[in-house]
Amino acid sequence: MKFYNRETESKQLLKWSQQAEEGQSSLTLLVGRRRVGKTALLQQTFHNKKALYLFISRKSEPLLCEEFANQIRIQLNIPIFGEPKQLRDILSILFDYTKQQPLTLILDEFQDIIRLNNGFFSDLQNLWDQHHSNSHMHLICCGSLYSLMTKLFQDSKEPLFGRADNRLNLQPLKPLYIAELLQDQQRFSTENWLTWYTLSGGVPKYLEWLSRTDSNSDLWSQWLSEHSLVIEEGKYRLVEEFGGEQNTYFSILACIANGKTSRSQIESILEISVGPYLQRLEKEFEIIQRITPVFAKPNSRQVKYRIQDAFLSFWFRFVHHYRSAVEIGNFEFLQQMIQRDFSSYSGVWLERLFQEQLANTGQYNVIGNYWEAGNKNEIDIVAVNELDKTVLIAEIKRNPRRIRLGQLKEKAVKLERQMKGYSFEYRGLSLDDLFVENI
Repeated sequence: MKFYNRETESKQLLKWSQQAEEGQSSLTLLVGRRRVGKTALLQQTFHNKKALYLFISRKSEPLLCEEFANQIRIQLNIPIFGEPKQLRDILSILFDYTKQQPLTLILDEFQDIIRLNNGFFSDLQNLWDQHHSNSHMHLICCGSLYSLMTKLFQDSKEPLFGRADNRLNLQPLKPLYIAELLQDQQRFSTENWLTWYTLSGGVPKYLEWLSRTDSNSDLWSQWLSEHSLVIEEGKYRLVEEFGGEQNTYFSILACIANGKTSRSQIESILEISVGPYLQRLEKEFEIIQRITPVFAKPNSRQVKYRIQDAFLSFWFRFVHHYRSAVEIGNFEFLQQMIQRDFSSYSGVWLERLFQEQLANTGQYNVIGNYWEAGNKNEIDIVAVNELDKTVLIAEIKRNPRRIRLGQLKEKAVKLERQMKGYSFEYRGLSLDDLFVENI
């Protein structure tokens, strides 16, 4: 699949490598969810540059060192005498090298070092403190386990705390690039755009999977079949993050994906206190987002949670929810349930598409949802320009015939009273209003 976007990130990485060549060594922390394209970004950025890419595979430390030593001999033409057995020996060789020659060193899946030698992080701290000021190294530590990578570099109790000079948190592709991909494949329609956004959220690996489907065949029979990688993907992505508390976290995410979006609703179903779990899912794992009505007070109790990742939201709503059908191999049942419910389910993601659209216009400084106590008078989008004193109130429906502007105005009565002096515009937005040139 063609490499889309990432120009900003590539330029920044190259800038830091150039600074290292000039004598300003730096350590960059590159993080992002699995499948978001971190390795592809690094390979695309440094494919014709002087860079050494070392992948931390899950083998013994001596075997990994043997592999790295051979790469160093071949790629950097450095004579290595003997056989290094520890990663600190490999790093010592490279630090000595960069005192004379500049080098971008990439350690991919950096967090997996903890499985090989937990003491390495102290070794790296000592080596970095000792050598970085008189070397020409741009060290990039790239990792997928977001919580662990953050802990290693931002927890004051960890050896590498405060050592990172730069941080890149790689995000999924914006909707514009999903539309560009569809156009490149001559498959663009607003329906396909919404579907691909709802299934991938802009994560490159999932877009690659979608691009391999046959446009002349039923999508669901290809996307969710006996041999589909989608079936186990949600579990694969999260089981390592959650560890022994996997079942509790999965249950909470399943509740949210199925419309139980408040803490009280989740606790009534699971019959446990979920406050600490919700906090970790939001702050540490960055999987869910806490949302309140626009202009709600900071301590407002009108709080809902939603899964930020489109793929995980879909996976918990359908694959995990109908796991019993998956276990007995009844994929046809799963496909039928998705065909029945996908239209209503994707409506939430149509809202998010329009929110992105409005954000990209630069006309608003506040964009969000609105509802009152008891989930009354829910409004899909409220967009505010506090400079011009204007407010856009929008109702989002896939089918424009279902839009009722009269009812929408009734829902906003309290909001209009709250925002006296503002000019209000009411609009109904549907798939018909979603165009590439507007994004």
